[in-house]
Amino acid sequence: MGIIGTIVIGFIVGLIARFLMPGKDKMGFILTTILGIIGAVVGTYIGSALGWYEVGEEAGFLASVVGAMIVLLIARLLMGRRS
Repeated sequence: MGIIGTIVIGFIVGLIARFLMPGKDKMGFILTTILGIIGAVVGTYIGSALGWYEVGEEAGFLASVVGAMIVLLIARLLMGRRS
């Protein structure tokens, strides 16, 4: 997948993760996209650890959303402690 495809899918995954975990997250397009891309990486590692994916295989859409939700939860926990 090219860089444009990664950005588009990352944005969609980030939006879905933010929708499923509503809250007062002040994220724009860039942070939402980064959330989705990092979520896909986290989903890949979790899926590999659980045996869902082979080494080098990309995460599926659902695993990417779950990974993004985990990243969002961790970010909220860390930001809550800083305030």
